[in-house]
This record gives sequence, C-alpha cells and structure tokens, in this order.
Amino acid sequence: MSLQPFPSDWHSALVLVPHPDDPEYGTGAAVAKWTAQGRTVTYALASRGERGIEGMSPEQAGPLREGEQIRSAAVVGVDDVRFWDFPDSDIRNTAALRARITETIAECVPDVVITIYSGPQWAPGLPNQRDHIEFANAVVDAYDAIGAEQPAKPRWLFEHGPDGTHGETVDGFVEVAVASLTAHETYLTVLDPDTPVVEQARAQVDMSTAPHPDFGGRPTVEFILRRQA
Repeated sequence: MSLQPFPSDWHSALVLVPHPDDPEYGTGAAVAKWTAQGRTVTYALASRGERGIEGMSPEQAGPLREGEQIRSAAVVGVDDVRFWDFPDSDIRNTAALRARITETIAECVPDVVITIYSGPQWAPGLPNQRDHIEFANAVVDAYDAIGAEQPAKPRWLFEHGPDGTHGETVDGFVEVAVASLTAHETYLTVLDPDTPVVEQARAQVDMSTAPHPDFGGRPTVEFILRRQA
C-alpha cells in the first residue's frame, strides 16, 4: 500500500511518549520541519527515564535524562516539554495513565496526536518494549473515550512506526534530527560506549528517515493512522 502525504491543514500537535529520547528516535526530523513552518508541537512524557541508564541510580538518572530531553526538544523547536512521573519500565495502560492523557489533550487542544508504536516488533528480531505497547494502547483508549462532539477531540491520532499509512518528507531536516538525538549524550554514551554518540544518532535517524519511493526517494518519516475524527 502506498503512503499518503501527512495532513497539512493543522496548527498544533501533541507528541505523547513514555520515555525521554522516544521522540528523537523517530519523529525528530518531522517535528523540526513542522516547527520551522510555524506549527506548535508539545511533548508529554509519562516518565523521566529514571531506570534507563545502566549503573546509575534512578535519583541521578531521572534529572539527567529530563535535562537531556529538554535540550534535545529545543533543537527541533519544541519548548513545551511535560513530564508526568509514571514509573519508568513499569508503565501500564491504567485508568490513571488514561486520565492524564485525556487531561493533557484537553489542556493542549491539539489538532494532531502522535504517539509511539504499539506493535509487537519494530522489525524481525527487534521486539518492541512493553512500556511502549502499553502506553500507545492507553493513548488510543483515551482518544476513543473523548466524545466526538467535544472541542478537545483531535482530528487525527497517529503512531510513528513501520509499515506506515502516511509520510512526511523531511528534506533539509535530517541533520537537525541528528543533532537533537545527539543531545541525549550521557544516555547514548552508556548505551554504546564504543560508538561515538553522533554516529549512533545518525544511524538511528537514517533508519527513521529512509528514502521512500512514494515520495520520489526523498527522506521520509512514516506514520500509522490509528484514528480520525
């Protein structure tokens, strides 16, 4: 199935993810393009990623990763970054999480909501994390519970992930996305101490902005349409 162009008739987007660095691993180039066009993008994160750095206590890692996320978001033009303090590595599709998602949608009133991939694996041999799956399903459940007549009902709900339905071309924004992911310097250094951080970032961004034949071989970020109001 061919990709459709990502919608263009919108002004504000809310990116909902479970951990720091989740936006940068996939949507950073698209976000950089949108903010450059004058659109407003807000990030909301369920956790501070406090259990995400091996050998570092949650009390140290949480504030560090929060700071890296704020700096990373600023690179792509996002200055509204919210953290909810749900427990890293134990994020579940609970009533409390769904309520926080609903509350944030009502506060931001976005045209578009974008969340992380809910599928079991990103590719053969690359399983998805349970936090990701549970969180993405909570976003869908919260979206479905918003009445169509309510003004806060976003027009679209997308996931970022493989086998997309829509694509956003990102010519000229790939290097910005690399710089944004590179801002997670401590996290990436501990994750792979043998590979320079910028090389790790470039490899990830290259995968998420691969040239797509439906857009003339231009670098493209893929999204999966989950709901449309």
